[in-house]
Amino acid sequence: MSQPDSFKNAALKLGVLATAPLVIAAASTAAFGQGAQLPRKIAEVLNFALTLEYLEDEFYRTALASDKLIPSETRATFETIGKHEAAHVEVLKAALGSHAVKKPTFDFTAKGAFGDVFSNYKTFLAVSQALEDTGVRAYKGQAANLKSSDEILTVALQIHSVEARHAAQVRLIRGQPAWIVSNSRGDLPEATQAVYDGEADFMQGGADIKDLGGLSADSLSGAFDEPLSKGKVLAIAKLFIKAA
Repeated sequence: MSQPDSFKNAALKLGVLATAPLVIAAASTAAFGQGAQLPRKIAEVLNFALTLEYLEDEFYRTALASDKLIPSETRATFETIGKHEAAHVEVLKAALGSHAVKKPTFDFTAKGAFGDVFSNYKTFLAVSQALEDTGVRAYKGQAANLKSSDEILTVALQIHSVEARHAAQVRLIRGQPAWIVSNSRGDLPEATQAVYDGEADFMQGGADIKDLGGLSADSLSGAFDEPLSKGKVLAIAKLFIKAA
C-alpha cells in the first residue's frame, strides 16, 4: 500500500474520529501491523523517540499545572507546545502497539542542577530550551535509520520540524537567537553543554565551509544544524530520568 493510500484509507476508516494523530497511527498500523510487524530497527528508533516525547510531554504538563509559574503572556504558547508533545506521544504509542516502552519516572531537576525548575520561570525556560534543542538534533540523528519506511520517515520528519519550531519559539521567548550559534549554550547553565556539543562543525557534505563566502564562523555554524547520536541523546535524557 502506498503512503497516500494508507493515509487516505485510515482517514476514511476513522470517519468523524479522524484526528491527525489517529490517522497517522492508523496509517502506520496499516503499513506494518500493530507493533508486532515493525522492523526491529524502526521499533528501536520509535521507542527512542517515544522516551523523549514522554519526557517533554510530562515536563509541560507539570509546568502548566504549577501554580503561577508561567505568566499569562506566554501561557497559550506553552499550552500549544504541550498539546503537540501529547499528540507525538499518542502517535508513537499507537504505531508501536504492545512494543511501546513504558514511561520512565522523571526528575526534572536533573539531579539538582535545576532545583527550582517548576517555581522559577527563568529556570523552566532554560530547561525547555535544552529539551527542545535536544529533540531537534535527536530526530535528525535517527532519520537514516527510518529510510526503509517512507511512511514512518515522513511522520518522524513531521515531528522533527515541529520540534524545531518549538525550539525557535522558546529561544525567542528567552531573548536568544532562534538558531544555535556555534556550540555555545549561550546563557544556559553548564549542565546543558552536552546539548550543544558538535554544533561548530564546518564539514558539510564532505566540504569544508569554514571560509565560505567570507561569512563569519557564527553565521556559517548557524546555517547548519547538526544531529546528535543516540548515545549522546540518551546521556542527556538520563539526567532527567530517575534510576530504577
